[in-house]
Amino acid sequence: MARTKRKVDMAGQPVRLAEEEILPLWKNYREKPTLEARNKLAEHYLSIVKFTAERLYTRLPDEVDINDLHQDGFQGLLDAIESFDLSRGVKFETYCALRVKGAILDSLRANDWVPRLVRARVHKMNEARATLELKLSRAPTDRELADHFAMSPEDYERMIRDANATGVVSLNRKCYETDTNKDVREIDIVEDKRGDDPVRTVQRGDLKKLLIKGLSKNERLIILLYYYQEMTMKEIGATLDLSESRVSQMHSAILSRLRPMLEGRKHEFAT
Repeated sequence: MARTKRKVDMAGQPVRLAEEEILPLWKNYREKPTLEARNKLAEHYLSIVKFTAERLYTRLPDEVDINDLHQDGFQGLLDAIESFDLSRGVKFETYCALRVKGAILDSLRANDWVPRLVRARVHKMNEARATLELKLSRAPTDRELADHFAMSPEDYERMIRDANATGVVSLNRKCYETDTNKDVREIDIVEDKRGDDPVRTVQRGDLKKLLIKGLSKNERLIILLYYYQEMTMKEIGATLDLSESRVSQMHSAILSRLRPMLEGRKHEFAT
């Protein structure tokens, strides 16, 4: 039996089917599921896996391999093809994107040795530290953070240990390959981070003061929480009791005011 030749574009990527070809292919696959039809559908929708995986990858640690995300996402795509119901009137792209994202996240959670509860607590601790720093105009002490959470010193110390554990990296992890037989591993190039770079620390402090100078309390919070705590507009809105759209509007207005001031001082904060 002759094997169907796979159509690819100039970049070697699978050629997407024309829109008028999709519905008949779906109907044929539902009436008589074949591996060839499934593979055609998978190739057509493969871009959903690539887009979803790469979007998630930008928010993940360096230890995560993008190829693993693609593999997990592709399995989600196949599951979506198998379970999709044409009669529901839902676009497959919408349904598939959710299944692909869910498959990737499920795999990440299954391989994450840090419990989700611990990561949630760490996130809350970072938010509390940023809020207290703004309120006190200085870094909060451990005692003040413990009081904020209404925790005993022992429980607070346990939470700190959990937070430190989330950042552990194996020193035996391969960093990159060389032309020789010996691979370079993390332990070969690990940097001593016990002491901060004083110049970098001063620059970041000066930049923070420059950014929040002349801003209202809510404006300062938006800048600090968005750029220093990496919170989303939705999370900031919940913190400040504002709508997500209002936070976005305020953020755009702040940038418009700050941009002319910072444009001429780029060289002061160059890394």
